[in-house]
Amino acid sequence: QVIAVLGGVIGGILLFVLIGITAYLLYKKLCLFSSYEELISPITTTPAKALLQNQSPSETQPKDTSRSRSVPFIIPPTLHGRDWINLMNEEQVQQDSEPYVIPQSGPRSSFHSLAGAYVVGTINPELYKFPEDPSETDFPEGSIGRLWFSIEYEQESERLLVSLIKVRKLQPPADSCSPFVKIYLLPDERRYLQSKTKRKTLNPQFDESFVFQVSSKMLFQSTLKFLVYHVDKQKKHHLLGQVIFPLKNETLTDDSKTVIWRDLEKDSLEAPSEHGDIQFSLSYNDYLGRLTVVVLRAKGLKLQDESQTASVYVKVSLMNHNKFVKSKKTAAVLGSLNPVYNETFSFKADQTELDTATLSLSVLQNIEGDKTRLLGRVVVGPFMYTRGKELEHWNEMISKPKELVKRWHALCHSI
Repeated sequence: QVIAVLGGVIGGILLFVLIGITAYLLYKKLCLFSSYEELISPITTTPAKALLQNQSPSETQPKDTSRSRSVPFIIPPTLHGRDWINLMNEEQVQQDSEPYVIPQSGPRSSFHSLAGAYVVGTINPELYKFPEDPSETDFPEGSIGRLWFSIEYEQESERLLVSLIKVRKLQPPADSCSPFVKIYLLPDERRYLQSKTKRKTLNPQFDESFVFQVSSKMLFQSTLKFLVYHVDKQKKHHLLGQVIFPLKNETLTDDSKTVIWRDLEKDSLEAPSEHGDIQFSLSYNDYLGRLTVVVLRAKGLKLQDESQTASVYVKVSLMNHNKFVKSKKTAAVLGSLNPVYNETFSFKADQTELDTATLSLSVLQNIEGDKTRLLGRVVVGPFMYTRGKELEHWNEMISKPKELVKRWHALCHSI
C-alpha cells in the first residue's frame, strides 16, 4: 500500500510538470506567431509615372515655396531585376546578373520620362542645407563694405602670402562701380601691390594672391593695409574705404590659411595737422567702473630721425585733479610716419571721478641713448579741463556706456 501511494504521488508530480512544460511551449509559439508574419507575396512597388498621373494638377504644382517639400528618391530602370545576397557580416553586395550599363551622353531625362522607375522614399532638402555664414548677411548699420582675405607665412623663404578673396556691399559715389584694391605692408608706404579692376559690380570677386618679402624679425612689427578704390569714367580714382590689419598678434604658419574678414573704414580726408594726428577709441563701463582706451594709429608725424631705426610709441596717462594716477605705453613702431598700434588699455575710474579725470595721450620718439622726444600730445576730459573735439569725445563716451567711440585728434605741443 505504501509503494502504491508513493507511486501515485510521483506520477502526479510528473504529470503536473509535463502540463507546465506544454503550456509554456504553447505560450511561446503564440507570442512568436503574433510578432512575425511570413510574407507570402512580394511587395508591390508603385511606378513613378503612375504616381505622378494619380496626382491632380493642383497637387503637382507648388503651393507654398516657403514650406519644405520632400524630393522623391527613385530607383532607375537600369537597376531593376538586380539580385542582392546577404553576407555573413550583414552587408549586401550586388550580383553581376547583368553587365553594367554605361549611361548615354546628352541631356538627362526629366522625372516624368522615368516610366520604369520606382519610388522607394523621399528626401527632405531642409535637412541638407548649409547654415548661412553670418559674415555674408550681418552688416552693421552705415556699413560701406566688407573685405575677405587670408594670410600665411613661409618661414624658409621669408615670404608673406596674401590672398585677396572678395569685397561685398560697396557704397560707390556713382551708380556704377569698378573697384580695385591696393595692398601695402606698412611701415613701407612707398611700395604696394594692386589687384585687377572688376567692372560694374558692387560685390567684386578677386581670388588673387600677392607676395611680400619680409624677414621673420620684422613680420610682427608690420601691418597690412588694404585700400579699396573705384575708377570712374574719367579714369579718376576714388577711395571707398580701407582695412588696417596689424600682424603682431597673429599666428602665421605654412599650413594655416584661415579666411579673415574686416569691415571697411573711411579714411580721414583731412590733411594732417602741423604736428600730426592720432586716432583712438574711448569706452566707459559704469557697472565695472572701468575706462578703456584703444590706441589705433597716428599719421603725419614729424620725426626728428626718419631712418628705419627710429621708433615711435604712445604713452597714455590717467590724471585726476591734474594729479598723476597711472600710465601705460604701447609697443614702439619702427620707421613710420603713420604708425599703427591697435592696443587696448584699461584704467579703474569711479563714475564720480569722471568730472575731474582726464586722459593724456603723448606720442614720443626714441632717440640716441635713453632720451625721448615729444612729437605731440592730446588731452580729453570733462568741461573743467577741455573744449572742442576733445570735450565732445569725452561726453559722447559717457552718453554711450560700454560702446567704443572712435575719433581723430590733432596733436599739439602747447598742452
